[in-house]
Amino acid sequence: MAQIQNIMCAVDFSEMSAKVAAYTQILSKALDASVKVIYVAPSLSQYVGFHVPPTSIENFVGEIVTGAEKTMDTFIEENFSDVNVEGRVLSGYAAEEILNFADNENIDMIIMGTHGRKGIDRVLFGSVAEKIVKAAKMPVMTIRP
Repeated sequence: MAQIQNIMCAVDFSEMSAKVAAYTQILSKALDASVKVIYVAPSLSQYVGFHVPPTSIENFVGEIVTGAEKTMDTFIEENFSDVNVEGRVLSGYAAEEILNFADNENIDMIIMGTHGRKGIDRVLFGSVAEKIVKAAKMPVMTIRP
């Protein structure tokens, strides 16, 4: 029988993230599993070719990551109690970073929200959740808004 000992809670700090955290906390308590809360900051490396110096982009991303780390601390404090939890801020393409982290950290289950985009928004922006569901080697639980 499969055991779930390590749960990843992937968040974007939107209003939906608190709902995702609530489900993660319920499952982690029921399964006595540890939780890794993950936020992925955009890398912005695709803008290097637009005459923006790489150091400017790196500095901006660094500021985003620093701000996200502070937000992560607050988010964990407000949404998790009596759970073995650790927060991590990564940088890059969200789906890719989430999948790599899950593989490298022996994650047994991923819990994340969906934005419920439809029509042209879905075509233009795609869905990180959809990419994760299709490519993950472990179960993925998605929470709709």
